[in-house]
Amino acid sequence: MTTEKFETPLDIPGVSPEVIKKALSDDFEKLLDGNFSLTEEVSGNVVKGIIVGIENDVAIVDIGMKAEGRIPLKEFIDPTKKETTLTVGDTVDVFVENLDDAHGEANLSREKARREASLDNLEKAFDKEETVKGIIFGRVKGGFMVDVQGALAFLPGSQVDVRPIRDMSPLMHTELDFQILKMDRKRANIIVSRRAIMDESRAEAREEILQDMEEGKVLEGVVKNITDYGAFIDMGGVDGLLHITDIAWHRINHPSEVLTLGQSLKVQVIRYNEDTKRVSLGLKQLEQDPWNTVAENYPLGKIVKGTITNITDYGAFVELAPGVEGLIHVSEMSWTRKNIHPGKLLSTSQEVDVMVLEVDHDKRRISLGLKQCQENPWDSFATAHPEGSEIEGTVRNVTDFGIFVGLTEEIDGLVHMSDISWDEAGETALANYKKGDTVKAKVLSIDPEKERVSLGIKQLTEGTDTSSGAFKKGADVTGTITAIADDSLTLDLGEGVVGTISARDLGRSREDQNTSRFSEGDKVSAKVLRSTKDGVQLSVKALDIAEEKKAVKAYSGKSAGGASLGDVLGSALADAAPKAEKKTTKKAATKKAAKDEK
Repeated sequence: MTTEKFETPLDIPGVSPEVIKKALSDDFEKLLDGNFSLTEEVSGNVVKGIIVGIENDVAIVDIGMKAEGRIPLKEFIDPTKKETTLTVGDTVDVFVENLDDAHGEANLSREKARREASLDNLEKAFDKEETVKGIIFGRVKGGFMVDVQGALAFLPGSQVDVRPIRDMSPLMHTELDFQILKMDRKRANIIVSRRAIMDESRAEAREEILQDMEEGKVLEGVVKNITDYGAFIDMGGVDGLLHITDIAWHRINHPSEVLTLGQSLKVQVIRYNEDTKRVSLGLKQLEQDPWNTVAENYPLGKIVKGTITNITDYGAFVELAPGVEGLIHVSEMSWTRKNIHPGKLLSTSQEVDVMVLEVDHDKRRISLGLKQCQENPWDSFATAHPEGSEIEGTVRNVTDFGIFVGLTEEIDGLVHMSDISWDEAGETALANYKKGDTVKAKVLSIDPEKERVSLGIKQLTEGTDTSSGAFKKGADVTGTITAIADDSLTLDLGEGVVGTISARDLGRSREDQNTSRFSEGDKVSAKVLRSTKDGVQLSVKALDIAEEKKAVKAYSGKSAGGASLGDVLGSALADAAPKAEKKTTKKAATKKAAKDEK
């Protein structure tokens, strides 16, 4: 056997070197073109690869073409299982970023491969408006990050639920349904919403709930929003308003004192408008009305304990029981301290004893008294200082009409200017006193109901005491004329008391003020004005005015039967006590005789 030896690789028996060179040149060109075209097709695309090895935390992937790449194992972790089950021989999809022919290695990415596959599916779901599965795995500014089938998406905070959610932990790392609101593949921008899916289901539920909606029905809901005037309750597709006045029977300043966002509770439908679909809800209506037992628990006159809940300019509100409040009016707070703001006597949250004064079930009001639970200082004063007793005090104020004297820390007495001095006129006597002076006086009268004490300074010395009895100031008396002067009349009132009537107090007209029309021995009725050193000062004019007022009051209180006001006045004055049993004077008799002769 003969062995032929070729001098060069191009030496082929029977084939010229030129033909061999041309053939080799053509095959190499095709091979080279095919290799480059394959490289261009693979780069930037997803291809199949085989796991040929796992070293530490790196997986070696063979994608063919004598090219291998290294991918970190963390890119193969399943988001739902948080671990990888990768083994040698597994076929996986990888994204070829580029091929490095120089080193025979390729830059590969498992995450980008998964993302590209997910983007294809998400684009289809976005076009068809289908829901997709995703997992919320992180929080960012304004919302949350979601892994949607391997692609990263953004979930705005407002799109998590139909109502604000304070605790997101139950939704984190859990597979949920989402709807794609916006998708931009080139910019890798995907926005998803969970609320959109819930709104659809809520719309269906809303129609079902509204069909069965009626007043008095009890529903379950969740506090969706809290305002100053109430709270909005989500009843599974239908929102209703729970007004602050319908939250509790007792007084609350803000709904947040009772309710919290996300709180589940039962409410009752108290009003429903079919036209506007507005629902008004009540929470307190599910509890017994505390006013049902007010009559037996708070009878009139009973002293009970309560807590001050609110203080106003006109009084203080007291909570007697949850849902039952009463008002202490400012006039019922203190026996002696008047015109004082309630805040200076009481404070909120203070516990007090009060007396039930009045109960109005229709208006749901209870009137309470604070001073009634305390000893009345006026009664104590009247017992310790009866009329006629002497007392000492400090001048607290001097007015145009008299002097206020402090008798105790709480009680003042009034010395009228007519009761200061026997000798001096009231205005002159007032000038002798100033604030802070210590004075002694006699108790003339005490009226605990009107909370008044009348005092007299001049009554401590000798003189005609008219502070009480028949000659008390304002009393009506009748006396006999004992002396007549041009400007006055002197009367004997009995009991050794002398009365004086000034001419100006005899009547309103000048004719009535003429003293010459009277004679000694005539009887005259008048009203006591004041005491003087020598007796009492009287006024016929004051008595006339008082009787006319009585007549007018009587006329206005009953029908006059067609009579004129003058007739009624004349009749009333005629029926009144005789003002004066006047004797006809000589001058009057002379005039009458002359008239008769004519």
